Amino acid sequence: MQRKLFFMYGVAAHVMFLGVYAWMAAFVGNFSFGFLPTIDGPREGPFWTAVFVDLGLIALFGVQHSVMARPTFKRWWTQYVPEPIERSTYVMISNVLMILLMVLWRPLGGSVWDISDPAGRLFAHGLFAFGWLLVPAASLMINHFDLFGTRQVWLHLKGTAYSHLAFRTPMAYRVVRHPLYVGWLVALWATPTMTLTHLILAAGLSAYIFIAIPFEERNLVEHYGEQYESYRRNVGGLVPKIGWRRSIGTTTSDDYAVEPKA
Repeated sequence: MQRKLFFMYGVAAHVMFLGVYAWMAAFVGNFSFGFLPTIDGPREGPFWTAVFVDLGLIALFGVQHSVMARPTFKRWWTQYVPEPIERSTYVMISNVLMILLMVLWRPLGGSVWDISDPAGRLFAHGLFAFGWLLVPAASLMINHFDLFGTRQVWLHLKGTAYSHLAFRTPMAYRVVRHPLYVGWLVALWATPTMTLTHLILAAGLSAYIFIAIPFEERNLVEHYGEQYESYRRNVGGLVPKIGWRRSIGTTTSDDYAVEPKA
């Protein structure tokens, strides 16, 4: 019975993520559909109160997303949370915090840039769509279900011990080490109209990404050793290196996350 409950919990966390991810794309793209909150809008209340709230929501999400992905935290956390649902619980908490961010977000108004040329606006919209599609595509290149904990609860349901996935070199991971993060950065920054509110979200989550990468890579080096060191020497992190080698690839370690590790 416990195994079935764990499996249903893991599937629920995964399905919830898919809904939250779609909602986040609508939120950043200002698609309200008549009822959803969006990133932009008229400011209500004092300017600095709104800035403080928005930065606090970003910090809360970033700290949780990074700290809970670290192996040291996992070793402590799994004393209280059963290991088969540890990843699913991480995903579930991330879902809740992202919903909290979108519901409590305070628009600031203002404009940083506004592309008036129709071709330029179309290009920006195309980049926006590319970024939001690249994130799930990059996760499917490795192991989407392991990344979101569904593989873990499925193996537990079958009574099979969990095994870490092997170091591999799939598709975009041959070009850059972090295509997930590339997708997030493009999705956050590609907009024909950049408001001050949008800038705070994009800059805040981008800062989290740049802070998180060194910690993630340190853990990956500890786990994979020279394999990952060689990969890091030959393949760029977010931008391709000139003369990158096809023989070098990426990892499917569970320390990678949506970007969200969403």
